Amino acid sequence: MSRNNIFNAASESIPAERQTADQLHQELGFDIPVETVPLPSLGKVYAEDHPLHMAQSVDIRAMTAREEDILTSRALLKSGDMVSRLIGSCLIDKRVDPNTLLSGDRNAILTAIRITGYGADYNVNIDCPSCGTSQVHQCNLTDLPIRALEQDPVALGLNEFELVLPATGKRVGIKFTTGYDEKESNATTERKKKQGLTAETSVTDNLFRSIISIEGNTDKAFISKFVRNMPAKDSLAARMFVNINEPTVLMRSYFECKNCNHEEELPLPVGASFLWPGA
Repeated sequence: MSRNNIFNAASESIPAERQTADQLHQELGFDIPVETVPLPSLGKVYAEDHPLHMAQSVDIRAMTAREEDILTSRALLKSGDMVSRLIGSCLIDKRVDPNTLLSGDRNAILTAIRITGYGADYNVNIDCPSCGTSQVHQCNLTDLPIRALEQDPVALGLNEFELVLPATGKRVGIKFTTGYDEKESNATTERKKKQGLTAETSVTDNLFRSIISIEGNTDKAFISKFVRNMPAKDSLAARMFVNINEPTVLMRSYFECKNCNHEEELPLPVGASFLWPGA
């Protein structure tokens, strides 16, 4: 079985998948590559009974035409299940529920899936911060840095981290978002649209999903009330904790303007063409 080491990782595929791959090779005359993807979380946040507990990498099968069917499914796009279905289709170990994965691990897997399907070159339109000229910027997805988990959870196998808020002095438990949180966020957004609600609550919504305890109190009603009334200084501290410590692939690229030669590392826009080039 052919194998490319995305992000320079390495591992062995499970025997059942190897057997299936050998059978396909005999029938079709070619191999479907298996790639190894490093997990930014290092597996530290997954419980002992989770397949990826303390796992530093995971194997995926290269994207094929059947995954393109997933990408073009309007039903999956509308339900918000497209990303999870895509990840699940490519994961070698089918015991892994994509919704249980940290968003950062999901981003690493999605990046690897994109590379296996359409290559590492990613072209995006960027407006130069200096002269404003719009131009096509090409980056190599294999060059994206991975921010591995450095902050230890309160216990291995638990997606919970501790932070003392600067204004109130409250000790809060914070988690990093998962696929389930992404799905809930999408459902909440759609529900508000149908109800005609226009009030912007993204800050408090995200904080409510991140903060899971306050001085040991895990009551959701209490946490919701606290989040809506917490000092802005505490809100900023909680959001910065997540932004700085969340393990993920850093979607940033070094940009050099072709017009004015301005150089800067910029956030990499992720649009439809990331998983579907030419969209």
